[in-house]
Amino acid sequence: MPRAKAASGSKPNVKSKPKSTTKRSAATGKTASARSGKGKEVAKKIFVLDTSVILFDHNSIQHFQEHDVAIPITVLEELDEFKKGNDTKNYEAREFIRFIDKKAEGKSLQDWISLNGGSKGKFRVVMNSEGVRFDAQEVFRMRKNDHNILNSTMVMMREHSDRQVILVTKDINLRLKAKSLGIVAEDYKTGKIKDVNDLFNGKSTLENFPDDLIDSIYQDFFIELERVEEAYPSFTPVNNHFYILKGAKNSALSFYNPILKRLEQVEKRSFYGIKPKNAEQTFALHALMNPDIRLISLQGVAGTGKTLLALAGSLEQRRSFKQIYLARPIVPLSNKDIGYLPGDMKAKVNPYMQPLWDNLKFIKNQFREQDKQFKQIDEMVKQEKILVTPLAYIRGRSLSNVIFIVDEAQNLTPHEVKTIITRAGENAKFIFTGDVRQIDTPYLDEQSNGLSYLIDKLKGHKLFAHISLEKGERSELANLANDML
Repeated sequence: MPRAKAASGSKPNVKSKPKSTTKRSAATGKTASARSGKGKEVAKKIFVLDTSVILFDHNSIQHFQEHDVAIPITVLEELDEFKKGNDTKNYEAREFIRFIDKKAEGKSLQDWISLNGGSKGKFRVVMNSEGVRFDAQEVFRMRKNDHNILNSTMVMMREHSDRQVILVTKDINLRLKAKSLGIVAEDYKTGKIKDVNDLFNGKSTLENFPDDLIDSIYQDFFIELERVEEAYPSFTPVNNHFYILKGAKNSALSFYNPILKRLEQVEKRSFYGIKPKNAEQTFALHALMNPDIRLISLQGVAGTGKTLLALAGSLEQRRSFKQIYLARPIVPLSNKDIGYLPGDMKAKVNPYMQPLWDNLKFIKNQFREQDKQFKQIDEMVKQEKILVTPLAYIRGRSLSNVIFIVDEAQNLTPHEVKTIITRAGENAKFIFTGDVRQIDTPYLDEQSNGLSYLIDKLKGHKLFAHISLEKGERSELANLANDML
């Protein structure tokens, strides 16, 4: 059986180098170096791609600059198993197969084929042939596709002993197996942020802020940028960024408005029965209610209120949008697809969607049964003004006049996040929530998941706002678990 790989991703530590001017044999690829513009020869590497990399990013083969790429024949076999279906990994498999077929038209995949005829390198398919120093199937005493890929990598090492051969895989255990056989193995790092500890958090504290400016923001509800920069020279405005202003006598919560170019007061307000309990929750609701912000991300550990705030803010704006979508990626237990579960599609996905229903029920219970808001939520669900759905069902759709909440976004790849956002039509607002340290898919990590990628790439954009929620508000017991366990 082929390995059930998930998509996740990034790019090996390959420094960009000048274009190659040395021609190589298309049949053997024996030329081991390219000549730089200054006359120095730069070693060209060979990267062997694992299936997990391709399922993460079908364009991965084009992300190795002038270096060459080898595709084990076993990878093509696995992609054949993944080409059918509606999940992102199925789409990635199909797109990669189409790309290879187009490039190989009228050519043999046993030969080196140019990726673009210019600065990029070449690619070929490598067989799992005999004659390698170690046979991984024998070493690990088990016949697996992983071991065939290791053998293919060792074939490349034998055929190109004058070049560095590197196996690129998202599978940590496969990397360990490779290294145990003396194979250089790396993660795929394209789209991977540098350091999750430095991830943009959307807020800053300005110490020793002038008290007269704090008095002014309470009086006028805003401070013009010129006044702030004159009185507080170290201030550097960031679009849609939140600031805690701390003076000698007073403090205030504020937000930099990039359209009006001023610091505005952020008031603590409740929406649809949900009242913020700390500064970060206040900031989050402010961003959610801002009509000029069309893309919002909320990051934080369990119990910080990410999904609850997103839902409350969305319900408060129900008159401005036709529908509210609540979605989350389905991460099957024990690596089994939802097809293993009994019942129709609705029955299959409901267990995965239950946390969203729980948050909706919590908001509804803030009101009495006879209250208008209580009945309103029931009516919206009945009329499908509120829809809870798996993410797999939005591919190819154009979503206009909707608020789209994506929960557990840390379990998405960067490509999946991009695919979701590109569905946005007119008057659409997208909200991503999740915890980058609580990832449930085997080939994603804190640096390569879609939520981290989104926060890192879009920070400071006028349409985007982000807040990291730090304080758990679910219960004292939940906080104990987060802090001590």
